[in-house]
Amino acid sequence: MIQRCKKLIALLLIAALCHLGPVQVAEAFTIGEEREVGEKLLYSIRSSFELIDDPDVVYYINQLGREVLDVAGIQFFDYRFFVINESEFNAFAAPSGLIFFHSGLISTMNSEDELVSVMAHEIGHIVKRHLASRIEKGKIVGMASLGMALAALAFGSGAAVPTLMVGSMAAGQSATLHFSRQDEEEADLLAYDWMKKMERNPVGQEKMLQTMRRITRYRSEKLPQYLLTHPDSEARLDYVQSLLENEKQVVESKAPRDEFEFLRFKYRVMSLVKDKTTFRTYLAGIMSNSQSTPLAVNMAKYGMSQIDRQENTFDSSLKLLDEVIAAYPEQTILQIDRAVVQLAAGKVKEASSALQTVLQKDKNNVY
Repeated sequence: MIQRCKKLIALLLIAALCHLGPVQVAEAFTIGEEREVGEKLLYSIRSSFELIDDPDVVYYINQLGREVLDVAGIQFFDYRFFVINESEFNAFAAPSGLIFFHSGLISTMNSEDELVSVMAHEIGHIVKRHLASRIEKGKIVGMASLGMALAALAFGSGAAVPTLMVGSMAAGQSATLHFSRQDEEEADLLAYDWMKKMERNPVGQEKMLQTMRRITRYRSEKLPQYLLTHPDSEARLDYVQSLLENEKQVVESKAPRDEFEFLRFKYRVMSLVKDKTTFRTYLAGIMSNSQSTPLAVNMAKYGMSQIDRQENTFDSSLKLLDEVIAAYPEQTILQIDRAVVQLAAGKVKEASSALQTVLQKDKNNVY
């Protein structure tokens, strides 16, 4: 109930903020106007929803975004990437280079390439200005109507959204920010090409689309917002698989990526948003599964250590981290994680000494 009220407030706030401008968007949606709308939308999201502000999470998601942008060419906007504490399977590109990932989407991913494929796809929509095109073609007149449409895109398909949108688009106005089949194909092709330029495996794109297809089949009565705005996952999967088939030898020759950084990111996110008992059970299942790889087992231990730290069970957290450090002594970030636990436990001198040691080894360490 509280969450629904927060969403309702956010919807009204976006409409109010967007109404401040005199723009009639159906005529044209310029770069400058898109920047203005993006900033207002970000203000509303920050006010009404929980953006995960863990420094490691923020750094990781933005650094990954920079890697995609490095191969995407000159851009109109300064991109920013965010993770929202929302269980729904959703990600969306908002005006002016704002890209949001719901924690519920991240929890379904198994590799960094899957995350990059979604990120590149959303950047592709912005590069091609698909959202601006949808707004213009949808004849969304006035910034208030635009605000409601963007709120529906961002906050899902709850009961409050359609009601407010109907009210905001009176006099026969209708708006859809659902991307067309051509939009999706263009964004998929850009993502595919960028992943190759990044020397990443576009099979990650295929796997993400397979996840979307599976959700479409088994949750057809109530699809997540991402699958409503990004329709026809079956056709998209066929298209990407046809691209992969043409380069089968190149794809099959790619060595598996080290997923340490991705799993560290994923489990930090999940430890912050998931019910602790449920998450602990999930991790215990990975650790006890004989089919789990050593990396999977060790990173499950890392996830457990984060739960223990948040529950002030510091000795257990340090013990688990020591086991992970023994497996990956070259990962200096683990030493920093350990120092954070020591600091929380009141062991200030030990934490300071550990951080100084890391700094001496790696003077460019951003942490």
